[in-house]
Amino acid sequence: MLETGVRQVRVAMAMVFGRRLNVRAVERLVADALRTLEEFGSLGDDVDELAEGPFADPDERRELQNRALQRTVRRLADRSPFYRERLAGTDLDALTTETLTAIPVTRKADLIERPTDFLCSSPYLVTQTTGTTGRPVQIWLSRYEMELWPALIALSVVLRGDIRPGDRMQINLSSRATAAVQEDVEVCRLVNASCHVVGQIPPEESVEQLFGRNGDKPTILTGNPSYLARMVTAARRLGCKPDEFGLRAVYAGGEVMSGALTAALRETFGAQTVGDNFGMTELLPVGGRTCGRRHLHIDPNQGYAEVLDLDTGEPAAPGRLGELTVTPYYPYRECMPVLRYNTGDVVRTLDGEPDCELAAVPAISQILGKASQIHRTADGVVTPRDIVEALDGTPGLPFPLRHRAGVADDGRLHVELVSRELTTAEVTGLLRARDIDARVTVLPLDDEEAARRFPLRCDLLEHTFTRSHA
Repeated sequence: MLETGVRQVRVAMAMVFGRRLNVRAVERLVADALRTLEEFGSLGDDVDELAEGPFADPDERRELQNRALQRTVRRLADRSPFYRERLAGTDLDALTTETLTAIPVTRKADLIERPTDFLCSSPYLVTQTTGTTGRPVQIWLSRYEMELWPALIALSVVLRGDIRPGDRMQINLSSRATAAVQEDVEVCRLVNASCHVVGQIPPEESVEQLFGRNGDKPTILTGNPSYLARMVTAARRLGCKPDEFGLRAVYAGGEVMSGALTAALRETFGAQTVGDNFGMTELLPVGGRTCGRRHLHIDPNQGYAEVLDLDTGEPAAPGRLGELTVTPYYPYRECMPVLRYNTGDVVRTLDGEPDCELAAVPAISQILGKASQIHRTADGVVTPRDIVEALDGTPGLPFPLRHRAGVADDGRLHVELVSRELTTAEVTGLLRARDIDARVTVLPLDDEEAARRFPLRCDLLEHTFTRSHA
C-alpha cells in the first residue's frame, strides 16, 4: 500500500508540474487498482481522486491551466517551425486563458499543408483521420505517446468501472484509425480484458461475432454511430433477440449520436450502458464523455477547451453556438501537438452550471454538427443534430439516416433524404413536429446509390478479411 501511495503522489506531481510521466508507474497504478478491486471489491477515495486529476478542483483549475498553457507554448515555440512563426512576438511566460485568444486558431488545412512543421519529437507511428468529412490528415505519434495514452485511459476506465477484468471488447473501428485501435487493444491488455479487432466488415458479420461462436461473447462493443446503426438494422433483419448477446456496454464516437440510436442499441443488443464519447486523432488523448443529461464533459486534465462564437470568433457567451477549439497540454502530447485546434465541431455553451453526475467536469452541449453544415434559415439556425434527432429511428427511414440539407434562396431549409416507404408529406410532418420548417425531397434509392450520394463513416467497409474473400 505504501508503494501505491508513493506512485500516486509521483504521478500527481508530474501532472501538476508538467513533467513527462513515468509510463511504467501509471501502468503499475492500474495493476494496483485491479488488485484493490479484487481484494476489497471497491476503491478508496484517494484513488478515485487521482482519476479526476488535479484540474478537477475549480479553485485550482485556472492557475494550473495557465501554467500548462505556458509550458505548452514554450515548447511549441522552441521546436515547431509552424508555431515559432505563429508565436513570434508573444510573451509566452505571461500567457493566460484570457490572452490565449490573441493567438490565431490552427485548422485542419494547416496540418495538411505543412505537416512536418508541426513535429516536435521523433515520430514512431503514423495514423490518419478517416477522411469522411474531407481530405484525411496524417498524424505522427511518438513511442512515449503510444505507451502513455493507453495507461492513462486504462487507469480511468478501471476506476470508473467502464471496463473490467474478464471483459471482452469487440472493436468495430476502421483500420484507418490506427491509433484508436491500438489504444483500445492496449487498454484491454492493461485491464486484463480481452479484445477482438473486427474492423468495419459487412455489419451482419459483425453481428455474428457478437454471438461468441469463436470464443466468449463480447461484453463491450465500440464503433462509430453510423456503423453501429447498420449493426442494429442487420440484427433486426436477422430476428436477433437481446438475450442472445452478452453486451453490457456500447461505446460510440466520431459522428452525431441520436437519442433514438442510443435507445435502439439498448433494445437490440441488451446493453445497459451506451456511451457517446468525443475524441479526435489530432487531439488525443484529450476526450470527452456524455452524461445522463446529454452534456458533453471535456476532461480538463490533458487539455484546454474553448468554445468560439460562430459570428465573432471570440469566446462564446452562455447559451451561444460556437466551434469547439482544443489545446492538448505537454507532456501528454509531444510529437505533433496543436495549439488552439479548431475542430469544426459546433456546440452550445451551457446557460448555468451543469446539474448532472459529472457536474465537477466542465460541460458543453453535445456535438451539434460541423460548422460548415449549420443552416441559417429565415426562421433561425438549424443544426445537423436538430434534423437527426427529428428523423433518426423513424419507421420507414433506414438506420442510419442518410440525408443532406441546405438553405434555399428564399431562406427556407431544404432536406433531401433516402426512404422507400415514407412520403414527402410524412417527413415534412416529422420535421414540423420539432419546429423545423423545411421543403423535403424523398429519394427511393438502393443501398449502393444511397451510400454514394450520402456517405457516412459506416461506408468505409473492409472486405479483405470477410468470409466471401477468405
